Amino acid sequence: MRSDAREAAFRIVFASLYGGDSGEGFRKKLYKSFRLSEEETAFAENLVDLAEEHGEELNRKIEEKVTRFAGYRIFPVDRAVMLVALAEILYVEEVPPVVSVSEAAALARKYSAETSASFVNGVLGGFINK
Repeated sequence: MRSDAREAAFRIVFASLYGGDSGEGFRKKLYKSFRLSEEETAFAENLVDLAEEHGEELNRKIEEKVTRFAGYRIFPVDRAVMLVALAEILYVEEVPPVVSVSEAAALARKYSAETSASFVNGVLGGFINK
């Protein structure tokens, strides 16, 4: 399921950004724990690669949309969720952007603060509702 692949990608990006293990062994265990198929694993790896390759640009775009407070105040989980989702919105054409936003909000709801789903939805919605 692509939702599980997105969740795995989010966990890898989060670990990478915030000093955790995000190496090949970690990735393999994570994919196995989610029981991802080869196709789903490739999807997750693509999201991770896109988030890493375009990380600077994606962070800049996120911070431009966050106008209520300084970008450094974004919760780490929310930032990692938005990096993966924005990479998907901008670089994965076969996925409708509204799906990426919805999936990101669900991840924020699961892993972050009570208000994070609304925050993530609002920031990412700004990219698809131009």
